[in-house]
Amino acid sequence: MKGLFQKTTTKYGAKTILRWLWQAWRGNRLQACLNASVGLLEVAVSLAQVWAVKRAIDVAAGTIEGNLYWAVALMGLLILADFALHISAIWIRNILGIKAQNRMQQRMLDRILRSEWHGKELRHSGDVLNRLEGDVNTVVNFLTETLPNTLSVLALFVGSFCYLYTMDHLLAVIIVAIIPIFIFFSKIYVSQMRRLTRQVRDSDSKVQSVLQETIQNRMLIKTLEGDAEMVDRLEDTQSELRQNVVRRTAFSVFSNLILNFGFALGYLIAFLWAAVRMSEKTLSFGGMTAFLQLVAKIQGPARNLTKLAPAFVGVFTAAERLMELEENPLEEQGDPIRLAAPCGVRLEGVSYSYPDSDAPVVNDLTFDFRPGTCTAILGQTGAGKTTLIRLMLALLKPQQGQVTLYSPADHSLPASPRLRCNFVYVPQGNTLMSGSIRENLRLGKLDATDDEMRDALRKSCADFIDDLPEGLDTLCGEQGGGLSEGQAQRIAIARALLRNRSIMLFDEATSALDPDTERQLLKNILSTNDKTIIFITHRMAVVDYCDQVLKL
Repeated sequence: MKGLFQKTTTKYGAKTILRWLWQAWRGNRLQACLNASVGLLEVAVSLAQVWAVKRAIDVAAGTIEGNLYWAVALMGLLILADFALHISAIWIRNILGIKAQNRMQQRMLDRILRSEWHGKELRHSGDVLNRLEGDVNTVVNFLTETLPNTLSVLALFVGSFCYLYTMDHLLAVIIVAIIPIFIFFSKIYVSQMRRLTRQVRDSDSKVQSVLQETIQNRMLIKTLEGDAEMVDRLEDTQSELRQNVVRRTAFSVFSNLILNFGFALGYLIAFLWAAVRMSEKTLSFGGMTAFLQLVAKIQGPARNLTKLAPAFVGVFTAAERLMELEENPLEEQGDPIRLAAPCGVRLEGVSYSYPDSDAPVVNDLTFDFRPGTCTAILGQTGAGKTTLIRLMLALLKPQQGQVTLYSPADHSLPASPRLRCNFVYVPQGNTLMSGSIRENLRLGKLDATDDEMRDALRKSCADFIDDLPEGLDTLCGEQGGGLSEGQAQRIAIARALLRNRSIMLFDEATSALDPDTERQLLKNILSTNDKTIIFITHRMAVVDYCDQVLKL
C-alpha cells in the first residue's frame, strides 16, 4: 500500500499536456459539439421525465387534477425522445469517432515520417504501433466524448440540484456539501493513477513488441529452435504487465470503495429524510418518488464526475506517450528542388560518427561522383558504405565537411531533404510491401501506366512477371512473401527505374542475382549515360562496368 502512494514524477507538466490536447481538440470540434448538444438535450428530457412521473403519480393518487391517460402518454413521448437521442449519440460516436481516430493517426504518422532520422530508431516499432492505436483512441475518445459528456453531466447536476432545492433547501445543500471532499481526494488519486497507468501502458507496449518481433522472424526462430525461448520471453513481459495491472487495480478498488461508501451513506440519509417527511404528511408519495429520483440524479453526475479522474489519468498518460513520438525535430520542410540532369554529388572533408560510437564511421572523406559517371563503392563490412549513402540522401548530417549536389547546367546546393527528389535509392535486402506487384511498382511513380511498368520490369530483368497467372496483379505477402529474394530484388530495381531520377543509388541491390542476370541487368541500366549511378557492392562483376572506384 505504501508503494501505491509514493511520489510521482512525470516527463511533461499538466499545462504542457493541456496545451497539446487543446491543439488536438481543434480538429474534432464538430463531433464534440454534436455530442455536447445531444447530451444537453438528454438532460432536459431526463428532468422532464422526473416531472412527468411525479405528475402521473399525483394524478393517479388524486393529489392534483388531471387526465391520467394524457399524463402517461406524456411519459411515453419523453421515453421515445430519450430513445431517439440515445440512437443519435451512437451514430455520432461510431461514424464521426472513427473518422477522428483515423485523422489523428494520419497526423501522427505524417509527423513521424517527416522527422529527422539519426540512424537508429529510439523506440521499438511494436511500441510505436501500440501508441498509434491505443493511445490515439484514448485521446480521441476523451476529446470527442468524455469532455462533451461532462458538460451534460454538469448540466444534469445543476438542474437536479435546483429542482431538489425547490422541494427541500436543506437536503439539497447537504447532498452537495460532500463534493469538495471528493475534489480533495481526487488530487491524490490522479497523481498516483497517472504513474500506475503509465507503467501498465509501457508494459503493454513491451508485450506487443515481443509478439510483433516473434511473428516477423518466425522462420528464423523455427530454424534456431527458439520456440520455447520466445514463449518464455513473452511470459516474462506479460508477467510484468500483470503485476502492474494488479497494482493499478488494487489502488482503484481501494479508492472506489471509499467513494461508493460515501455515496451510499448519502442516499440512505436522503431516503430517511424523505420517509420522515412523508410520515409527517409534508411530502406526497409522488413527491417522495421525485425526491429520491433527484437525489439519484445528483449523485449520478457526482459519480460520473469522480470517473473523470481516471479519464484524465488515461488521457494524460496517452498524450504524454504521443508527445514523446513528436520529440524528434522535423526535417527541413519545403518544396522539392529538382536540379537539371545529370547531377553530381561532391563530398568535401566529410566525417560522421553515430551517437553511440566514439570512432567516426566516415572520416575526412573527399570524393566527386561526377555527373553521368558510374562509381563502385567498395569496403569491408562496417567501413561506412551505407552511412555514406545516408549522408548523400540527407538522412544523416555530416558532423564535419559538406555534401553538395551540383549540375553543370544548374547551381550547386548542400544536400538536404528538399534535394532528395533527385535520387533513386534501392536499399539492400527485401524492400517490397504487402499487396500486388502493381501497387509496389506505383510507389516509384503513382501514375505509371502498364506499358511503363512492363518496360521497367524488362530493364530490370523481371520478365518473369508475365508468366505469373495474375501478372502485375499478383499478390505478395509481407516483405515480398511468395517471391524469391532475386525476384523481389529485381522488382525493387524496376520500381526505382520508374522513379526515373538523375542519381541512382544501389546498395548491394544485385546480391541475390545469378551472374548472367546481373550482367544483363547492368547492361540495361548503363545503356544510357544520362544518370549518375553509384553501386555499393562486393561483386567484382559490378566493378568492371564502373568508371571509377571508391574504396573505404
